[in-house]
Amino acid sequence: MENLIFAVTQIFAPVNLILMVLGGVAGIIVGCLPGLTATMALALLVPFTFTMPAASGLIMLGGLYVGAMFGDAIPAILINTPGTPSAIATTFDGYPLAKKGMAQQALITNAFSSLVGGLIGTIVLLTLSPPLAELGLKFGPPEYFWMAIFGLTIIGTIASDSILKGLIAGALGLLLSTVGISPIGGDVRFTMGLVPLQAGINLMAALIGFFCIPQVLEMVETGAQKHQVIRYVSQKGLLKKTIRELIRKPVLLVRSSLLGVLIGIIPGAGGNIASLVSYNEAVRWSKNPEEFGKGTLDGIVATETANCSVVQGSLIPMLTLGIPGSPAAAVILGALLLHGIQPGRQLYTTFGGITYTFILSFFLAVVFMFFFVALGSRFFAKMISIPYHYLVPGIAFLSVVGSYALRNNLLDMALMLILGYTAYVLRKLGFNPGALVLGLIMGPFAEQGLVQSLLMGKAAGSIPKVLFGRPISLMLIGLSLLSIAWPIYSAWRSRQQHSKITTKEGEIIDAQ
Repeated sequence: MENLIFAVTQIFAPVNLILMVLGGVAGIIVGCLPGLTATMALALLVPFTFTMPAASGLIMLGGLYVGAMFGDAIPAILINTPGTPSAIATTFDGYPLAKKGMAQQALITNAFSSLVGGLIGTIVLLTLSPPLAELGLKFGPPEYFWMAIFGLTIIGTIASDSILKGLIAGALGLLLSTVGISPIGGDVRFTMGLVPLQAGINLMAALIGFFCIPQVLEMVETGAQKHQVIRYVSQKGLLKKTIRELIRKPVLLVRSSLLGVLIGIIPGAGGNIASLVSYNEAVRWSKNPEEFGKGTLDGIVATETANCSVVQGSLIPMLTLGIPGSPAAAVILGALLLHGIQPGRQLYTTFGGITYTFILSFFLAVVFMFFFVALGSRFFAKMISIPYHYLVPGIAFLSVVGSYALRNNLLDMALMLILGYTAYVLRKLGFNPGALVLGLIMGPFAEQGLVQSLLMGKAAGSIPKVLFGRPISLMLIGLSLLSIAWPIYSAWRSRQQHSKITTKEGEIIDAQ
């Protein structure tokens, strides 16, 4: 109780409130700019917190982390370019909604979903940290491999128009993920003699290329006469109306939040996997799965709720065991160590006041960020009302600068342009770039998990026992099979319903 009272007094101290708001606004700006990530911004901010009290520094870092997760959906919705890898799945429905003239509603949905995800994630972080951290430690190489396989089955949902083309795009993404040095054997693959490629293809540069460059090329191709600037019409009372509509989806909100927390606990998984898995589950349990990908609020709810709850999920193993669940959590771990605070049991005893200040500050941070994003949606949406001849070079300029700024590397910029043109051609041929990106993300998890599992199996004398004999692996295998079967069942069900409707219409005509 003493720690909680100390935490409340610290959070509402004027200086800490100002630091929280400044960190949150900076996070929103970072999330809005493709190429900048929360991890990069946190790493830049950590040295400045050294001169601050530990509680103040952690509050500012937490505000920035939350703000970035709120802000990364803004460009995903408005210009079809995810601000961070965590917002990949938000482009699937966010941009189609903006094209329908529902940009304000999509941005409000992002803000409210992130608010719910942040609140539920903070409650879990506050109450269930130790047991959930132990669950995350049970994930070994076999579990990582099957988690990657489960993630790859989402291709069936993403590429529902042509599963074959989706599988081809996913295989191409897996092939691109093998560029660089092998994580286990150390073999150099597909680098063409270029030393920078030994580190592999930078994910953020690839995302900018896959999602941004095709958009620019299509806008140039259509020309000024055919290009239609997406109009943003601010409607009074839409905030309350949208929130009332979203409150009627409690199952979707809670399920997506818990998925985000659980995946955030797994070291290295991150928000990109959480949002994709949550999106897939939303499609699976939806009564109208055919609406996904064409512009539905449920798609944004699923991805952004999970995306924001990952923040707290990734902090659970970091605070309790010293094992960061994401790169951003690793930076915050460095900030703790910089202040002489060692994660573990003493974090809740010796440094209990600081720890609970950091945890409880998330409640306030997500509320602040909700109002900033929801009420400021009209200002963010002005980005898409820019005339065509200004918007195209602007997006192209940001894409080039963003890809170069990742590692100050010209090769990243060249790869971004090459991959972008490739994605443009693939889109013309009917291939879904989302499936390709999914393969690129899941490839390292699948490869490393499989190779390590095979080595474990050889050492144990039974490879099948290692791959198929662990409880969590069996659960993931079951989910993968269900995920594969679901699109097939949905297609069969829709054909049956269409057949019944056609039969009834024929009977009515015959009767007449």
